[in-house]
Amino acid sequence: MSEEEPRTLVVGLGGIGGIVTAHLLEQEQAITPLTTNDAIADAILQNGYEIHEDGESRKVPGKVVRSLPDDTEPFDFILLATQPPQVEAAAASVAKHLSKDGFLVCFQNGLCEERVAPIVGPERVIGGIIAWGASMLGPGRYERTSSGGFTIGRLDGSYDARLERLAILLESIGPVDITNNLRGARFSKLAINCAISSLGAVGGDRLGALLSHRFVRRLALEIMTEVVEVAKREGVRLEKVSGTLDLDWIALTPVERKQTASAALVSKHGLLLAVGARYRRLRSSMLSALERGRPPAVDFLNGEVVTRAQKHGFAAPVNEAVQKTVHAIARGEARSSMELLRRLYDETRSTS
Repeated sequence: MSEEEPRTLVVGLGGIGGIVTAHLLEQEQAITPLTTNDAIADAILQNGYEIHEDGESRKVPGKVVRSLPDDTEPFDFILLATQPPQVEAAAASVAKHLSKDGFLVCFQNGLCEERVAPIVGPERVIGGIIAWGASMLGPGRYERTSSGGFTIGRLDGSYDARLERLAILLESIGPVDITNNLRGARFSKLAINCAISSLGAVGGDRLGALLSHRFVRRLALEIMTEVVEVAKREGVRLEKVSGTLDLDWIALTPVERKQTASAALVSKHGLLLAVGARYRRLRSSMLSALERGRPPAVDFLNGEVVTRAQKHGFAAPVNEAVQKTVHAIARGEARSSMELLRRLYDETRSTS
């Protein structure tokens, strides 16, 4: 990787990819945005990137490509901003354009670094955990729904100067932390996403409205508890989310799972209420995918938990029920609603 400004490719211009691209274009970085979605490409080329952020709106002049010629100059960083179901195909399609000492950077939720590592080698993969939210309001129109930054790291926990270069690149979007425990940070974020993104897909509403309901908070606690148990079985040391949310603490104890009220449960519900208030405008990317007729990422979130729990000889019934419900929505057999979310809660009370 040269000492010059890094050449960067962004793959995927949904909510996250659009916000990242717009910020990097404003900083006049050497960036190439890539989308295979003609509607998005046409809108950006005609109107630019329309960004809604911090109560204000602005337009960033459009730049986008639909494909890359074989003789494209290699990229130092390739930022994968597709949904998880497309991440492996996306990585394979652009791997030949990665410089010999460049990195693929996974911005997806879930444990996608382990999925793309066989494509380019684990030593060429960086995990990029995003602590902010974004939605695509329409082709080329983006809303940043919450503030926050990034946590980046390598699968083996090692450090080199290229991580610092990526951090500098991303700092115009939000603060960047470098971790030597990517798996711990990833599993903690997985627990959050299994609750927030998937329950948002089932309930069909933004996070603040969802977490105002006690039964939704209880479902979230049950989901996160199962993820924490999987992490323990895999020997993962969990990291605090955004430096404050301690998943080891928020996980329900065996006694609490049988209770409906206690001092500890009041504290855990209170924490989720605070999360709902802070990120009240956050909208599930999985819900957006369902609305657009795209495959939901539930197999990469709750499904990952179910599969790994089975590998370790125990069940994750609440995550399994969520996974089945999201697939039912995707097949058109159910419709996202608070009523559906309540039925999910009632059905899991006898299994959790």
